[in-house]
Amino acid sequence: MASIIALAACSGTSSSSSSSGTGNATIDLWTHNGGNDAELAVDQKIVDDFNASQTQYKAKLTSFPQASYNDAVVAAATAKKLPCVVDIDSPNVPNWAWAGYLAPLNLPASTFDGQLPSTMGTIDGKVYSYGHYDVALAMFSRTSVLKAAGVRIPAVDTPWTGAEFADALAKIKATSTFPYALDLGTAGAGEWLLYGYSPFLQSFGGDLINRSDYKSADGALNGPAALKWADWMQGLVKDGYMSAKSGADATADFVNGKSAILYSGSWASATVAKAFGDDAVVIPPPDLGSGPKIGGGSWQWGMTQQCSSPAAASAYLTFAHQTKYFVDFSNTLGLIPATTAAAAEIPNYSAGGKDEIFLKFAQKFALVRPVTPAYPYISSVFQKATQDILSGGNPKTILDKAVSDIDTDIKQNGGYTF
Repeated sequence: MASIIALAACSGTSSSSSSSGTGNATIDLWTHNGGNDAELAVDQKIVDDFNASQTQYKAKLTSFPQASYNDAVVAAATAKKLPCVVDIDSPNVPNWAWAGYLAPLNLPASTFDGQLPSTMGTIDGKVYSYGHYDVALAMFSRTSVLKAAGVRIPAVDTPWTGAEFADALAKIKATSTFPYALDLGTAGAGEWLLYGYSPFLQSFGGDLINRSDYKSADGALNGPAALKWADWMQGLVKDGYMSAKSGADATADFVNGKSAILYSGSWASATVAKAFGDDAVVIPPPDLGSGPKIGGGSWQWGMTQQCSSPAAASAYLTFAHQTKYFVDFSNTLGLIPATTAAAAEIPNYSAGGKDEIFLKFAQKFALVRPVTPAYPYISSVFQKATQDILSGGNPKTILDKAVSDIDTDIKQNGGYTF
C-alpha cells in the first residue's frame, strides 16, 4: 500500500473510550492544532462546554504539532490505539476511511442542512467527517492598477475569460510598473502545488483522475485539456508574466509592489486590505473554458472505527455542530464559516460583508479534491509533475509519466475498493 506508511507505534497511550473513574465514559479527541493557540482554544472551549452540558460522557482533547500529526494517527491505527474522534485534512478522508481508520458518522442528514459541500467528507453518500470552516482561493489586485492598465475589473458573475486574462497580463506588463504582472506563489511546495494549480487544470477541462470511477487518470491528466493547462503554465513563465519560482512570501512581495496580481487564498485578505485599503480588490480566478475553479475542503472531524463507544462520539460530534461554534471558529480565525446559518450571524460574511465574496467563491467555484483513497499518491505525483512543467520540461512526457504512475498505484492497490 503505497500511500499508507506504517510507522513505529506511538509512544503515548490512548484509548478509544474508557471509564474516567467517576463512572463517565471518556471520549478521547486528537487534533493537529498543537502550536496553533487560537484554534486550539476554540477546540478546548467546545470540549469544556460539552463536559459541562451533561454527565454521561467526558471529552478529553489531545493536541499534536501539525507536522507530526498524521504520522501519530497512522502509528496509533497500526497499534490499535486510535482515539474515538480525530481531525483530518479533508483530502485524506477517503484514504483514512479505506484504510479502516474512519467510520461513517451516521448523524441525521438534517444535521448538515446549509453546510458547504466542501466542508463534508462524503464517500458513496455517507458522511465520514465535517468541518467548521473553509478557505477560498482568490486573486488580489488594486483597482487603481487595473484601471491604469485599461483592464476590466472582473466580479463573481463576470470573471475574466482566458483571453481577457491574457490581455490583462499583457497590458499590465506593458506598463513596466511591476517586475511581474502575476505571482502564482510558485515558490510554494507540498500540497499547495495541487491545491493551488489543479483548479486551473480543471478550469481548462482536465482533471487529476477520471471521476466517473476513479480507476485511471488516463485522458484526464494527459489529454488535450491537460496539455493546454501545462502549456499555459509554461507560457506564463516564458512570456515573462511570472517567475518560475517566486519569492518565499508571495503576499509580502505583492504588498511591496513586486507583482500586480496575487494568486493566494482568503487567508491573505487581511494583509492585502491593510496594505491597500479600499484600493484592494478581490477577483475570481479566470474562466479558462470550464468555469472558474477553486479547491475546497479544510480540516474536519471524524469518528474512528476503533472507537468502542460510537454513541459517545456521536454525542460529542452532534454537540460540536452547533451554529455558535461555527461562528466562534470564523470570528477567531477569520475563515469562511461552513454553514449558511453561521454566515448570517457574522457581519463580515453576511450579505454585503467585506468577506462575503470568499463565501460566494466557495459556493460557486469550489471543487473538492478527488474523493479516492489514491489521493495522497495522486497529490505527490502531481506536485512533481507541476514542478517539472514549471522548470520547462516536456508537458506530454511529464503528464504521460504522471498518469502511468497513478494508474500503476491504483492497480497495485486493487483499485482502492472499499
